[in-house]
Amino acid sequence: MLGSSAVTAPLERSVLVVLDDARFDAHVPTGYHPERAERLVAARAGLMRAVPEERRRGLEPTAATAEELERVHEAGYLRRLAAELRQGRGQLDADTYFSEGTYTAAWLAAGSTARLARELLRGRGGRGFALVRPPGHHATPNEAKGFCLLNNVAVAAASALAAGARRVAIVDWDVHHGNGTQDIFERDGRVLFVSLHQADLYPHYSGAPTETGSAAGAGRIANLALPAGGGPEVYGEAFRRVVLPLLDRFEADLTLVSAGFDAHARDPLASMELDGASYGAMASALVAQAERAGHGRVAFVLEGGYDLVALEGSVAAVARAALGEAMDLPSGAIRSDDRAAIEQTEAALAPYWGELSRPGEGWR
Repeated sequence: MLGSSAVTAPLERSVLVVLDDARFDAHVPTGYHPERAERLVAARAGLMRAVPEERRRGLEPTAATAEELERVHEAGYLRRLAAELRQGRGQLDADTYFSEGTYTAAWLAAGSTARLARELLRGRGGRGFALVRPPGHHATPNEAKGFCLLNNVAVAAASALAAGARRVAIVDWDVHHGNGTQDIFERDGRVLFVSLHQADLYPHYSGAPTETGSAAGAGRIANLALPAGGGPEVYGEAFRRVVLPLLDRFEADLTLVSAGFDAHARDPLASMELDGASYGAMASALVAQAERAGHGRVAFVLEGGYDLVALEGSVAAVARAALGEAMDLPSGAIRSDDRAAIEQTEAALAPYWGELSRPGEGWR
């Protein structure tokens, strides 16, 4: 249930609220970089192909305020970051560049994603898709990292809580662990963070199943560190055995998805084997879970995904699912190391949640 400060109205489930702006394209590298403006061109093409114009509603972008950002980032970090970005062009670390348009793009991405979350809470649409850059889930309270400057999803979750949501769930299916989001919320019992990522991949030091949160957030972090080479079936099992049961029990008022598409088989930065249909199926399962919860609120926020063909097709599949197209989760036999990875997560969470999968439900 929402807190008393949230304004609710009947949800419009036939319309997808779309956040996009040409200023996101102005964050540009010098030379080739996998996180480039062409990614948004591909993502837009997929969304427009999947969603007729009459079923899209644009959302006016707004820059993040200091209050919104300081809920998840340290004020000193924000001052240092802003000063550096205003120099015009350079590198924040070996992976993370900035250009003349980065300050505007980053502040706009974070603030607009927060606005999207609030719009869904107020009943102004049941589902949303934020086509934003730079991505955000590696950004910690005090550090830019891994192409990310401000943690868009975290800013949105904190904004939703401030607007009256009692609990917010974040599902991160980017192939890289969302270390920044975990750092921000690992002690916060109001946020459930579930990450499905390739094991032993960037950022390398985080994302183990044993990382389950602490203090009030104990049991609110769930890490599914999946072995390289995993395909649709292992993601289907992870959803059935861990992700969906956790969401059902947590009873969030809003689900935010760190929607990276770099676990696709075509992606150059990882070694997983998903396809566009896999992303559509995961999105469909999250929408169905939100409907079971009685609110239907799900927002997809672009993170990674660096093959343009894969990105376009995957975004299209997710957009169709967001508007209610039913897609079954993949099923089938999985490798023994995939099963062991899921069991490690189940074991780590058992002290807080007990047995997650339904009694008597066996492995497929």
